[in-house]
Order: sequence, then C-alpha cells, then structure tokens
Amino acid sequence: MSKPSFVYVTYIRSSADKVWSALTSPEYTAKTWFGTHHETDWQAGSPWRLVFPDGRVADSGEIVEIDRPRRLVLKWLNEKPELKAEGWSRCTIEIEPVADDAVKLTVTHQLDGEGTKFIAAVSGGWPRILSNVKSLLETGELVLKEKVS
Repeated sequence: MSKPSFVYVTYIRSSADKVWSALTSPEYTAKTWFGTHHETDWQAGSPWRLVFPDGRVADSGEIVEIDRPRRLVLKWLNEKPELKAEGWSRCTIEIEPVADDAVKLTVTHQLDGEGTKFIAAVSGGWPRILSNVKSLLETGELVLKEKVS
C-alpha cells in the first residue's frame, strides 16, 4: 500500500539558483510563505523549523539531503496537535533546468504513516506558496498576500 502523498509540478521562467533562493532565503520566504521563515543553517543533518512571525513554530524537522540548487529533502513534522498526531513526513523539492530560462519545480510531500489531515493541509498550502514563488520570480508581484494563522 502506498503512503499518503501530495505531488505538485510547475514550470517557472527563472534560473535554478533564483528558484532555490525563493524557497530558502529569508527575504523571499517572508513574502512567498506568508510571513513565515525558515530557521536552519541548510546543512545535511541540521535541524529545520518553519516559524510564524510571532515566534510560534509551525513545522519542525531535519535537513535530510541538500544539493543546492537542485534538491532538498526535509524530514517534516507539523506542530498542530491534530496534524502532529499523524507523524513525520518527508518533503522532497527538486529543481531541474528545462531550458536556458526555465526550470521544472517538483514538490513531493509524503506522510511516513497513515492519515489524511496532513496531506490535505499541504495540498492546500503548497499550491499557494508555489504560485507566489512563480509569480514573484516571473512578474515581480505576489499572487496571494493573505497572512497565515
């Protein structure tokens, strides 16, 4: 039986380096991740946290694999009690150049155990974040600006 998962693929008119920065650097993530930011040193084996502007931890985990600017694998645990109860997940982000000025971005988020609430949550969150990344890199504007609670 396959594990619950979510896969999102998009193409972005930008370089792999710029897409990587949009997904990991504080100046981009504050915009594209609705005010949240990552806390990590981006080294394999290091802890990773996604933090709300007020300091609450949204998600935590570990950098499993990192190959800038092509691949990032995170061990991921959502901190909301009902989602945390479903256990750990694995998020794999792959950035692949497909032309001189475009990349294919694939995000695969897979739950280690059983459950549907967490996958439903990331199925709503990732498209909003990645639409912002795509829009910001291609046009300089965000598509969605609502705050996360």
